[in-house]
Amino acid sequence: MTSLGGRLRERRLDAAPTRAQSIAFGASGFPTQLMAQTFSAFVVYFYVSHLAVPAGAVAVAMIAHGILNAVLNPVVGTLSDRLRTPWGRRVPWIGLGIVPLVVAFALVWMPPDLPVAGLIVWFLVVVAVYDIAFVVVVLNISALFPEIFRTTEERSRGNVPRQIFAILGMVLGTAGAPALYDAIGWPGMAIVLGGVCLVLLVWSFLGGMIERRAPDVGEARVAAPMRWRDQLTYTFRNRAFVPYVLGSLFVQTAIAVILAAIPFYVRYSLGADEGESSILLGAIFVTAIPSILLWSAVVRRTSPRTALLWSVAVFGIAVLGYVAPSNVLGAALVGVAVGVGVGGLLQLLEVMLAQIIDADAVRTGHRREGAYFGVNGFVVRGAVVLQAVVAAWVLTASGFDAGLEDAQPESVDGGIRLMLAVIPLGFTALAWLCFWLYPIRSRDV
Repeated sequence: MTSLGGRLRERRLDAAPTRAQSIAFGASGFPTQLMAQTFSAFVVYFYVSHLAVPAGAVAVAMIAHGILNAVLNPVVGTLSDRLRTPWGRRVPWIGLGIVPLVVAFALVWMPPDLPVAGLIVWFLVVVAVYDIAFVVVVLNISALFPEIFRTTEERSRGNVPRQIFAILGMVLGTAGAPALYDAIGWPGMAIVLGGVCLVLLVWSFLGGMIERRAPDVGEARVAAPMRWRDQLTYTFRNRAFVPYVLGSLFVQTAIAVILAAIPFYVRYSLGADEGESSILLGAIFVTAIPSILLWSAVVRRTSPRTALLWSVAVFGIAVLGYVAPSNVLGAALVGVAVGVGVGGLLQLLEVMLAQIIDADAVRTGHRREGAYFGVNGFVVRGAVVLQAVVAAWVLTASGFDAGLEDAQPESVDGGIRLMLAVIPLGFTALAWLCFWLYPIRSRDV
């Protein structure tokens, strides 16, 4: 009987992936986004409110988490590009990382009975393992995307199930997790979500993560791996990558600012219950799912640059609509328009990055998916910092005082609408300019 390792070694992709392989590969978007959203949305609340760990200590730990995550991206990406095994470059990383990732995610929510100092150490150690495993698995899955899907036509179709699964994972991570921990407690939530993630990751790994049988012509010309210094030099001198990664940073910042501002907007601008934030978020994400299909068709008929410029424009114009509404229904209708733009961004950003990787392979003779996704991950982590700076500046300048609860000065409403609509429009305009400077005008390299 052939071992699992033998079967993984023997399978290779020689042509376009089948529909079943595309769906299985795309299923990885659900567990990775589920874990990411659950962690980012609730880990501070869990450790500060439920376990009574001082907020300052958790803040320091989260900063360490962000730094580690950012640094790991280019390091793991470059190492992945240089790896050569009988099983491929990406598959071994993913296969070895799935179980540690899921276990570490579950353990975040299942600390033993420890004093505060012990809980802080637990948090630092477990989250470090989670960070390492998350980057190893997710970055290599992302690096497989341009290899499995080789043309804009294939990529536009192949990215649809992945992004739909990802949105469903986001929704469950933000809306389903609270229902679970209310019903069965935090450890129960961890076990249920961890089990779901493990099943879907294993299915995706076995059914959809398949590397190419033979290297590219360019890769075959160059036997020696590229030196570390050359990796960085070629990446940051790439005339297509620099405007792309800056545009991606600005887009991610705009989205992060919107998501951070919505709870304030619902309570202090619309005067609604905090729970109705889910209506505004749902309007965005539910609309984004069918719009992914729309943008998939657009990019197949135009080019990644043209389609992305249109989607950024739709997104920027739509977010300005948040200035006007006085009730949740009106804001939700704006969210529907915003969701159309978000669907395009989710669908098209990786398609454009894959095109950049193709062009780089022609120029350098190396396939360097890991390096590009790694550096991109490092840069876009800056969106979290920019979002925090924007929120702190706007709330402070507008006179927001949490102690006043709902009796905020009128300037707070204006500041929040500025944060939700005008500032994201500014970041979106910068992103549009970057993508307009993107030099590759054709559909395929």
